[in-house]
Amino acid sequence: MSSSADVQSEAGALPRVASRGAEFLAGVQAVLPLLLGVAPFGVIYGALALGAGLPAGTAQAMSAVVFAGSAQFVIAQLVGGGAPVLVIILTAFIVNVRHSLYSASMAPYLKRLAWPWKIVLSYLLTDEAYAVVITRYMSAATGPYPHWFFLGAGLGLWSCWQVCTAAGIFLGAQLPDAGLLGFALPLTFIALVVPALKDRASVAAAVTAGIMSIVGGDLPLKLGLVAAALVGIAGGVAVEWATKRFSGSR
Repeated sequence: MSSSADVQSEAGALPRVASRGAEFLAGVQAVLPLLLGVAPFGVIYGALALGAGLPAGTAQAMSAVVFAGSAQFVIAQLVGGGAPVLVIILTAFIVNVRHSLYSASMAPYLKRLAWPWKIVLSYLLTDEAYAVVITRYMSAATGPYPHWFFLGAGLGLWSCWQVCTAAGIFLGAQLPDAGLLGFALPLTFIALVVPALKDRASVAAAVTAGIMSIVGGDLPLKLGLVAAALVGIAGGVAVEWATKRFSGSR
């Protein structure tokens, strides 16, 4: 773990948080609103996995070990369709490629942490956790223990995912239309993205990624998701470069 002095030297004169426990609880509280979208998603996964033929124990273990909603949905569907093991592994890898982008974004903030911390936090890094935690790291209110905030947010999401998976396995066919419940998750991500659109580059990244996700929605192996991420990054970088270039030439 990094020392308080090391972290504070990076944070400069930023306000200090009272304790590690305070940061941990702040992380848990930060993800509570997002659980409204995560919870139905987890319940649907549990029911879908059971319907695809996965044993209840295996379905629950996947949530505990893989802990990646989109990949778990794809794996369950492929298992139900009798896909080869190699295809399942490759598809899950491709779907989760976006996490490498999250990791690259978080790396500068976590580089001083000891390896045990990095391993635990990398396991807890999800779409929702990234959205909450990166905002905290970029905030002027960051104190000396932001990794404890990350831990709280990640464990809050992990705990919810395990409970909701178990609920989906238990309830099974008693659930309402999965399409209606699943609509909560896109709304959650919209709520996360919109407040972060503060300049032309971020708007360009969101718009281009959104368009690409629609255009590439039918690509095999969920490649549309990866393509949308790459196109969004390229669009944001291009607009940021153009903005600096033309503003500097005036």
